[in-house]
Amino acid sequence: MPGPSARSCADLRCGGLPEILERPDMASESRQAIRACTDDLLARHVRYCYERSAFYRDRFNRLGLGPEAIRTVADLHILPFTTKADLASSGERLLCVPLDQVVDVCQTSGTTGEPVTLLQTERDLQRLAYNEYQCFTAAGLTCANRVAVACSLERCFMAGLAYFEGLRRIGACAVRVGAGSPSLLAETVLSHRPFAIVGVPSSLLACAHLLSRRGLDPAGLGVRKLVCIGEPVRDRDLGLSPLGLRLHKAWGAQVLGTYASTEMATSFAECDQGRGGGHILPDLIVVEIVDEAGASVPAGQPGELVATPLQVTGMPLLRLKTGDITTLLTEPCPCGRLTHRLGPVLGRKAQMLKVRGTTVYPNDVFAVLQGLDGVEDYCLEVHEDFELSDRPRVIVGLDKDTSLTADEIGERIRGRLRVRLEVVIVATEEVRRRVREEGRRKPIRVFDYRGRGKDGQA
Repeated sequence: MPGPSARSCADLRCGGLPEILERPDMASESRQAIRACTDDLLARHVRYCYERSAFYRDRFNRLGLGPEAIRTVADLHILPFTTKADLASSGERLLCVPLDQVVDVCQTSGTTGEPVTLLQTERDLQRLAYNEYQCFTAAGLTCANRVAVACSLERCFMAGLAYFEGLRRIGACAVRVGAGSPSLLAETVLSHRPFAIVGVPSSLLACAHLLSRRGLDPAGLGVRKLVCIGEPVRDRDLGLSPLGLRLHKAWGAQVLGTYASTEMATSFAECDQGRGGGHILPDLIVVEIVDEAGASVPAGQPGELVATPLQVTGMPLLRLKTGDITTLLTEPCPCGRLTHRLGPVLGRKAQMLKVRGTTVYPNDVFAVLQGLDGVEDYCLEVHEDFELSDRPRVIVGLDKDTSLTADEIGERIRGRLRVRLEVVIVATEEVRRRVREEGRRKPIRVFDYRGRGKDGQA
């Protein structure tokens, strides 16, 4: 008996799901029109969650609410937050389609906990491609460009898949080099001469150093844009961070930052004007910035990002607490887009440290280390000192020819953060083994031993 045709399989996997509403011109409309479109898409999204998600239907019913209670973004505050613990414990109850409509399985990287599985439909993959099409177009990429994708497509990671689909949508040539090997990326750059590279900043810098040691000038190899993922390349004032500056100097290329997560299935990317922050795609996501009590904070003030990804059909979410601390930027961007933007991620809420009364984020420590010649790699251990005070330990690997000392590094950190941290110098290879764990798509730089006893064990 013959099996189902390709057309009937496609119909099965898409049947009954709403079409993706694409508005690539939306960012140039008035802010009133942008809000109206987002409100309309949010109302549809809430109704879809209520009708199809057992998790959210129960939540609405416990509150005595129906989907009509959420008509605009301003109404969202009446709903409780969704946490990553909810995702880990309620996966099946979050799924809104039959299993035969699932075409892709994604997993989070598990940077701050156990990996979470998210299931995607054909419509979700179309949405993912549209999202990255928007981001890459804003970054100035076109169908005439060759782009090296230096991130993983395997291990159920979403990022590499999303970038590849976005480049296909543009019509650009994607060179899928993969993650984790600066030498392989170097050979790819020499063989294929990409116009742009998408990758983790520290890996892109390691590749540049490798090329330089071979007597080659990375800036002369034709790479004109670096689209950076996984690590911040902007300071709080939106200027390039020390890491971003080193990348720009090494490659002679424009350095652009992005921010995303698997759970959000949406990217916040800088446009080719730079210094504007990551543009919010108002037809794909609603963002809130909240304080410790869950109340909204004014634009420009730091708080935790809460995300509601719109037009997701497989496992849609409402008010997901990301744990990332950032700011909302509302002033117009030099590119002319009227959409709001996100500032650089200052750090993760779970990684915020209190050191002798001073709030410290690991990213601020790393920014100091990135600006020091002679520092080759680094990470941060966090131990408990006593109640309400943490004891960070900065682990640094140095170039064998540098004269830097632990005391000098400690003084540079104190000058930036107004607090002195313990600095320990170890062999660079030892740091690299810890930071670049096999199977991880980006470096792990924070090792948090708080609550695990003096030996650092759980």
